[in-house]
Formats: sequence, structure tokens, C-alpha cells
Amino acid sequence: MRHRQVLAVAAVAFVGLAGCGNRPNNLETYYDDPTPSDTPSAAAAPAPRPSAVPVVPKPDPRAAAIAAAPAALLSDEDVAEEGVHPGAGKVSGCLNGLAAGERRSASWVYPSGSVLDHQVTAYPDRPGADVVSGADCAGTVLSLPPQEGVTALRAWCEGSTCTVLAAKGNLVSALSVAASTPTRAADAAKRLLPKLVAKLVAQP
Repeated sequence: MRHRQVLAVAAVAFVGLAGCGNRPNNLETYYDDPTPSDTPSAAAAPAPRPSAVPVVPKPDPRAAAIAAAPAALLSDEDVAEEGVHPGAGKVSGCLNGLAAGERRSASWVYPSGSVLDHQVTAYPDRPGADVVSGADCAGTVLSLPPQEGVTALRAWCEGSTCTVLAAKGNLVSALSVAASTPTRAADAAKRLLPKLVAKLVAQP
């Protein structure tokens, strides 16, 4: 009888332990960290910095005018039809009287001894038209046909020397023809005028 009671107590104890092992809130699971419900999102990427705007230097009118002067000068090829050859001619008084500036010049001599001079002067501090309008050349005004693209155009003949002044932007193109007669000088100046103007207006 006593032996049966001991077995019964043992059986009850075993059943109790087994039941405890199936409880949902045992120590192995009860203290598990719950899955967080509000996981922080990834940090927002910083806003892109605006790209730097390149600084474009302003064009230097002085440098531009000086650089354009040689390109506006008549070349040997431009005056080849005149039958001239390069030489050191004597510049007329009108060309010598022009306002000082950055000057480029060329000179040629005709077989007859007549002289052809061409000068291109850059005036970075003033428009070339102001220089032409302010020029005071002696002699009789030489009438020339209008030329497209120039801002000023004037011409004079003093004796047998004719002078032409043309302007565009900060440049002044000046041509002087010293011939044996006034008519020859005037005719040569008119023949060369289109080439002079074409090279001048081609400059920026």
C-alpha cells in the first residue's frame, strides 16, 4: 500500500514538470527581445551642393583691339595688282597727325617712284570713329562711295597725295598714296578702298 502511494506521488510530480515545460511563457522565450516595430529608417542623404558656376573673364577691349590690328593691315598680295614692291615710304603729314595708339604699318613703292603707305591703329580707350571725325587733314575732300560695315570714312587729297581714313570699332585704317599727279593718287586710293574696308570689317 505504501509502495503504491509513492508511485502515485512520483507520477503527479512528473506530470507537473512536463506541463511546466510546455508553458508559452517559459524562461527561454519569455525574456526574448521583441522585434522592434519602429526600426529607424536610413539617414536621409544630404542635399547635393550646387555646382560652382565657372567665372568667365570679361574680354579685354584693349587686348582685342591690339590683336586685330595686324590682321586688318594690307598684305603684299592685297596690293600686288598695283605693281608695287615693299619699301620704306615717307608717311604723309595727315597720317603723322593721327592720334597716338597701337600702330601697325606697311609701305610699298611703285615703279614710277610713287609711294603707298597703309597703317592700322588700335585705340583701346576710344572708338575709332572719334579719331576719324576729329582728324584735321589739309587738302581737298575726296568723295568716296559709301562702304558697308565701317563706322566712319573720310578722305582728302593735298597736291598729289591722297589719304583715306576708315574706322570700325576701336580700329582706324589709314591709306596714303603719294603719286606723280593728283588724279593718279585719287584713282589708286579708290582702287584699294574695297580691299582696305574688307580687311577692316572682317575684324571682330
